[in-house]
Amino acid sequence: MDPTISTIEAHIILCDAAVADGATGKVHMLGAGWSVIGRPLAPHAVAVLIKIPWDRANVQLPLRLELFGADGTPIQLSTPDGPRPVAGRATVEVGRPAGIAPGSMLDASFVLNVGALPLAPGRYEWRLVLDDLEVPAPFTVR
Repeated sequence: MDPTISTIEAHIILCDAAVADGATGKVHMLGAGWSVIGRPLAPHAVAVLIKIPWDRANVQLPLRLELFGADGTPIQLSTPDGPRPVAGRATVEVGRPAGIAPGSMLDASFVLNVGALPLAPGRYEWRLVLDDLEVPAPFTVR
C-alpha cells in the first residue's frame, strides 16, 4: 500500500441481531459481544464498524466477509445450485461531510445477518478483508 495513504481501521462484533444505519455509520445491535455460542446455532449477525481516514473519502472500497473453519478452509453450505461459501460482499464508500476537519476519521458500517447454520462443535472464524486490511473474529460452537 502507498505509505502516503492513511490506514483504515475495522472491528468485528458478533451479535444476536444487528442493523446498519448507512446514513450515520452506526450499528444497532442486540446480544453483542459473544465469542462462544451453543448448538443449534441460532441466526446471528456479524457487525463491522469501520473508520475510514479523511483522505480515503469518496473512494469505493471492496469488502469481503467470509466464514472459515479451524483449519482455515472456507465453510460451504449445500444449495440447490451446489456448494456456496458462507460469505458477504459489499462496497463501502463514505463522503466527506462539509466542514469536517482534515485528518478526521469517517464512520462506516456493514452488517451480515446470518441464518441458522449447521455447524459442528469447534472453532470458526469470520474474516473481514477490506482494502489491505484483514480482521479475524474467532468464535467457538460448543
